[in-house]
Amino acid sequence: MSEFIVERGGVELSGEEAGEGVPVVLLHGLTATRRYVVMGSRALERGGHRVLAYDARGHGRSSPAASRDDYGYETLAADLLAVLDARGIETAVLAGASMGAHTIVRFALDHGDRVAAVALITPSYTPDGEHTDLARWDALADGLRDGGVEGFVAAYGDPGVPEAWRDTVTKVLRQRLSAHERPAAVADALRAVPRSRAFEGWEELRELALPAIVVASRDEADPGHPYAVGERYAREIPGAELLSEKRGSSPLAWQGGQLSKAIAALAERAA
Repeated sequence: MSEFIVERGGVELSGEEAGEGVPVVLLHGLTATRRYVVMGSRALERGGHRVLAYDARGHGRSSPAASRDDYGYETLAADLLAVLDARGIETAVLAGASMGAHTIVRFALDHGDRVAAVALITPSYTPDGEHTDLARWDALADGLRDGGVEGFVAAYGDPGVPEAWRDTVTKVLRQRLSAHERPAAVADALRAVPRSRAFEGWEELRELALPAIVVASRDEADPGHPYAVGERYAREIPGAELLSEKRGSSPLAWQGGQLSKAIAALAERAA
């Protein structure tokens, strides 16, 4: 594995690369880092893929935006383009979770010629915003800014998942938030990203004529990423395949090895 830095507009994006073969770029969700897409699995590299993952601006080891509100999806998509250009990648399979999934959609709509296939993992953005609670996002931002990791966890409150998964969810929250070098920048992103628009209407997804999978978690395990939203993405994107775990099982989005297999199968279809 080799590490890299890509600079765009004064922001340094910190990433890593491993393996050879078909390029696969991993994009994480809001408050996460590059580790939290395939959860540390190395199955893609071992399976003959060139895998790149980077921390979004303000997250992990990447530097913050110059402006506290410069974390919108157009900006995040431009960052992705800069990473592809800097690493000499003409086309890639793009796999992203939540914010990363929405960034991929924005990027694919603008730069479809650079995308071989897309894996959209637990998307939650909708153009009418019915699942966006800005007051809650602002409370999480304030909790992180004023109280650090424990302030965020306190603002997050009851995760609303079955008892068997509650400790795991809280543990992962603490791990994710502790991995950021600049928590204040993550707090800025927590306010800016939910106010950004990845696309304006569902009909835009019909323009994505490329191999696609949508990974949706059951609501009892991940109520913040509604299953119905994943279903809608899969329905609107021509030929997209909807994947999920069996009811009562741990979410497919949490299973790095199984998720990597699904991404590898998608890459094979694209090739």
